[in-house]
Amino acid sequence: MTYTYKPRAFQASIGTVTFGTGEGGRSIGGSHVLPLCAFDGDSGRRPAIGVEITDLPLDTAGLPELASAFAGTDDIVSRAQRAAAFEGADFLCLRFTGADPGGHNRTVAECVADAQAVLNAVEAPLVIAGCKNIEKDTELFCALAEALTGKNVLFLSAREEDYKAIGAASALAYGHKVGAESAVDINLAKQLNVLMTQLGVPASSIVMDLGSAAAGYGFEYIASTMDRVKSAALEQNDAMLQMPVVTPVSDEAWSVKEAIMPEADMPEWGSREERGIQMEVATAAACLASGSDAVILAHPASIKTISALISALV
Repeated sequence: MTYTYKPRAFQASIGTVTFGTGEGGRSIGGSHVLPLCAFDGDSGRRPAIGVEITDLPLDTAGLPELASAFAGTDDIVSRAQRAAAFEGADFLCLRFTGADPGGHNRTVAECVADAQAVLNAVEAPLVIAGCKNIEKDTELFCALAEALTGKNVLFLSAREEDYKAIGAASALAYGHKVGAESAVDINLAKQLNVLMTQLGVPASSIVMDLGSAAAGYGFEYIASTMDRVKSAALEQNDAMLQMPVVTPVSDEAWSVKEAIMPEADMPEWGSREERGIQMEVATAAACLASGSDAVILAHPASIKTISALISALV
């Protein structure tokens, strides 16, 4: 029997969101087909790769494996310039880990100064992530949104607890883009998107952060959620699930035992750095196959590998 291939394209599509300005802007989304199925039709914008850096020095940021990649960079601006030059990098993600009240408790003014310095030094589009403390992130994002007016920054993320303040400040008042962060649940993701649009935030200013997990650590929940989201968006034309998906990978991938176990304790596992890279690559590849329109990584070797994978498949 002769096999006849039937492309699977849809009348619906994933929305397009652009962050950054001018020639340095980056658009994600726009696909009319399932993830990485460019052979079926219009796959939209090429999936993007972000490089995560933090506001803390490398010796306190918890990733000694990045020491060689950032050798000779002694401040956040030089780290940002180095990261923007990594092969395969499309944008920067500046995470304000140091703002955590339970940690270094850096002031909002200090964080604002860092973000302005980075934007003045690099042309790459900027994503800003907080310290995961609801109260501090709300204060920080509102201040940054005002200070970075006109820069079209993507803020990750607005949650159920703070979407009104962050959505109003970042998207409505100052024209930035905002991530809607939910906890690995399609219903919660849709509900937050509905709430954001009811607030007045345009769908074209929203991306989804559906959650993340390292490969092998409950990742099946991430994959099944993204699969359901993409299916509803394309097959059912659900407008409240057609926002592109951005997935922060590095924080999860570099925190599991395979990535942090010292070689002295587990010599049979081999190089700690190589293990971390492999975990980051495996997780990012799985996220892209599941439906992420952009992934955020940390190690230059991971970024180069994932960029090559995208080029081969899209």
